[in-house]
Amino acid sequence: MNLPFEPQRQTQDYQASDAAHHIHAFVDQKALNAEGPRVMVRGDGLYLWDSEGKRYLDGMSGLWCTQLGYGRKDLTAAAAAQMDQLAYYNMFFHTTHPAVIELSELLFSLLPGHYSHVIYTNSGSEANEVLIRTVRRYWQVLGKPQKKIMIGRWNGYHGSTLAASALGGMKFMHEMGGLIPDVAHIDEPYWYAQGGDLTPAEFGRRCALQLEEKILELGAQNVAGFIAEPFQGAGGMIFPPESYWPEIQRICRQYDVLLCADEVIGGFGRTGEWFAHQYFGFEPDTLSIAKGLTSGYLPMGGLVLSKRMAEALVERGGVFAHGLTYSGHPVAAAVALANLKALRDEGIVRQVKDDTGPYLHKLLHEVFGNHPLIGEIQGTGLLAALQFVEDKGTRKRFANENDLAWQCRTFGFEEGVIIRSTLGRMIMAPALVASRAELDELVDKTRIAVDRTARIAGKL
Repeated sequence: MNLPFEPQRQTQDYQASDAAHHIHAFVDQKALNAEGPRVMVRGDGLYLWDSEGKRYLDGMSGLWCTQLGYGRKDLTAAAAAQMDQLAYYNMFFHTTHPAVIELSELLFSLLPGHYSHVIYTNSGSEANEVLIRTVRRYWQVLGKPQKKIMIGRWNGYHGSTLAASALGGMKFMHEMGGLIPDVAHIDEPYWYAQGGDLTPAEFGRRCALQLEEKILELGAQNVAGFIAEPFQGAGGMIFPPESYWPEIQRICRQYDVLLCADEVIGGFGRTGEWFAHQYFGFEPDTLSIAKGLTSGYLPMGGLVLSKRMAEALVERGGVFAHGLTYSGHPVAAAVALANLKALRDEGIVRQVKDDTGPYLHKLLHEVFGNHPLIGEIQGTGLLAALQFVEDKGTRKRFANENDLAWQCRTFGFEEGVIIRSTLGRMIMAPALVASRAELDELVDKTRIAVDRTARIAGKL
């Protein structure tokens, strides 16, 4: 094999051992064992190589996380230097360390000024676990302990732990692990599928007003917070109508309900703004962060708090009964610090906003704007979704849209591009360092995969 990295074992050996010891995420493990997973062995920039020497353009930044791409020497050097100096210490026992302090200084210099404190975690799922207890503790401190209920959205995604999956609205996940008390849901703002004869603006307001109806149904005195992704990530890269977020913010403020934004996917430059809530123009009370915080090089997440929440917890809350062994891990913090410096100092977020983001969406509209299989193109910055449709005039979706999208994803792998399928939507979110030439390749290979799928669907 002519590989940039030579695997130490045969692919079949890796696959057999993988099958013997692992249960993979969101897959039929028995079927995967029979097929055998791809064994990825190397990454560089936007590209991955598997153990057979095939190269792929990673159009999904891993899982929306490798903002700087693969193989960044500055990030690995930051990790090595921190390991040499202080490989680990905790934030228990009245202690702290320079790496986490410097990270937080930089983080809050990038955030809007109404945020002040962060509780670090190891993932986005953990950030949303911590969110529930922190929000409830906040209301306890303010003398309103009855405010416990969290409201989320159907088809929203906030992680895979029990509480985080309960906050999310994916019913097949609820069926596996159940729910927790004091969690409710409202509909998602998915106009293309559910808007009917309403305009996007009318539909956005109607979806937002469901939050008001739910708060009144439960009693505003009982509702602690509303959590949502600024745009739905795992649910299909669904962007709400422009009328949605202003109305949601109005309702939360009117009924004294905390507005909690899950920025795990949207944060750190993905939309061309540092955080997705800035793109949509609303002001959350909390931000759940992870993924792009370290460009995926090490696990790290966090819950960012507004000044008013932090002041109440610090000045009036006494002992905060929460802690994680690896919260603020020094090596993860050092990598996150190097990552955020690169995103800032190399002008990468501005480049996404002013150059590569508009270029990607121009390409997508040129290639897919009149494609017989594509009914809608959504997104901004370096993220996008292509909506499969059977009848453009009525927005009728295919009954087997999941199967078609999965087939398109498979065709993508065959063509050497990694894109994601969710329901009847094809998703892409390349690394923020993508060049125009790499975006050309991403769109061209995606076009081939979509054309092959359209032939199966009888649309070409």
